Amino acid sequence: MATRGKYGKYLRSLIVAGDYVCINVAYLVACAIFNFYPDFFNYLVWAFINISYIPVSSIFSDTHNQRIIYANHIVFKALESTVAHAIMFVALLFFSNNIDKIWVKQIATIYLIMVVIMPIWWIVARKVLKFYRSKGYNFRKVIIVGYGRTGKLLEKELQSDAGYGYKIMGVFDDSPTVAKNTPHYKGTTSDAEAFALENYIDEIYCALPTTAEEKIMTLTRFAEKNVIRFFIIPSMTPYLHRRLHYDSLGSVPILSIRPEPLENPLNAALKRVFDILFSGLFLLFFPLILIPVAIAVKISSPGPVFFKQKRTGLRGKDFYCYKFRTMRVNDDSDRQQATKDDPRKTKVGDFLRRTSIDELPQFWNVFKGDMSVVGPRPHMIKHTEDYSKLIDSYMLRHLVKPGITGWAQVNGYRGETKELWQMAKRVQYDVWYIENWDFFLDLKIIYLTIANALRGEKNAY
Repeated sequence: MATRGKYGKYLRSLIVAGDYVCINVAYLVACAIFNFYPDFFNYLVWAFINISYIPVSSIFSDTHNQRIIYANHIVFKALESTVAHAIMFVALLFFSNNIDKIWVKQIATIYLIMVVIMPIWWIVARKVLKFYRSKGYNFRKVIIVGYGRTGKLLEKELQSDAGYGYKIMGVFDDSPTVAKNTPHYKGTTSDAEAFALENYIDEIYCALPTTAEEKIMTLTRFAEKNVIRFFIIPSMTPYLHRRLHYDSLGSVPILSIRPEPLENPLNAALKRVFDILFSGLFLLFFPLILIPVAIAVKISSPGPVFFKQKRTGLRGKDFYCYKFRTMRVNDDSDRQQATKDDPRKTKVGDFLRRTSIDELPQFWNVFKGDMSVVGPRPHMIKHTEDYSKLIDSYMLRHLVKPGITGWAQVNGYRGETKELWQMAKRVQYDVWYIENWDFFLDLKIIYLTIANALRGEKNAY
């Protein structure tokens, strides 16, 4: 008899084994730095530092089972596991009456090493696992029951990256239109159960409308009886892109919309402190860039060195955004986007745009508090007026400060927007960023921005 989920538990065990390697490397390096000598106490510490990770690995190893998870979340979970390990380790030393026998700086060194190597290991393990899955191994066989708008959105997400390791074995729907036009179509909803048993399906995703209550309950009972994971996709998914939180009122389950992370004062303070430090450090060295660029801009064409333009900021409030001037002085700058072969651009300006050097004066905007290092890119007033009428969620991007760079930009949606769908896609990425913000996501975006700038971006003009 064929089985489901083969080798999955072994892969997770290998990653946990790698965690123990990281812990012991950190311990041995600390021993070498502080000249620890083998004795009973040091062996006891070595035992404690390994034993204390047993409950931590049990709590956090489920992170490795999540097939769709972003790198910044992995880093955050790795750091959380390191902190939890430190608490367990110190607790063991305390309850064994050995806390006074080890110096604080030795413990601090061990965990300083771990906060570096543990996230790196988790990211590397994730990359290797995704590569392994993309080659057709360790995949989960799934079926989708209900192929309306929600079902199609789910199918697209599951197939968006081969490294997720999902293999869609079939979709089931009672609509004749779906039967004719869907490559994965395997039958009506009543055929799903027999197909799941015959093909040893791992997971069933139910995207039926709530009106099909009887069919949903039948599928639920079938999945429970046959030990198949069962997921219900809310029918509002295509319209509501916020994260939902499961809760209950007594015995009644409810889904609530979680507030944006930056509504939390601590998160907002962390982001603002980082903005001040990052922009302040940059501004100290800004004259080294300013002087040669200012000379080049002045030589390229008559006019000011800086270009300032009113743009839409936090909560829809206008502010002056600063850039190095890249065009000849003209009357269309507040109405017309730059195009690839824009005749208004100077040769110097074209270079500044391609390298994104023209954006550097915006660090002054960040320092002042009008902008953030990372956030949705600020648009000219005319764009706000026009697109807010055409895209329903457009104004949501102003729930946070605009940024020098953003999630949409590092995903390829920067520069000119010739078609409405391009702006809609940019807004979609911006809203996702707002609703999924964490500090490590900002660091990831900064890294990707620098990497893209060094490679050169085709939309930078």
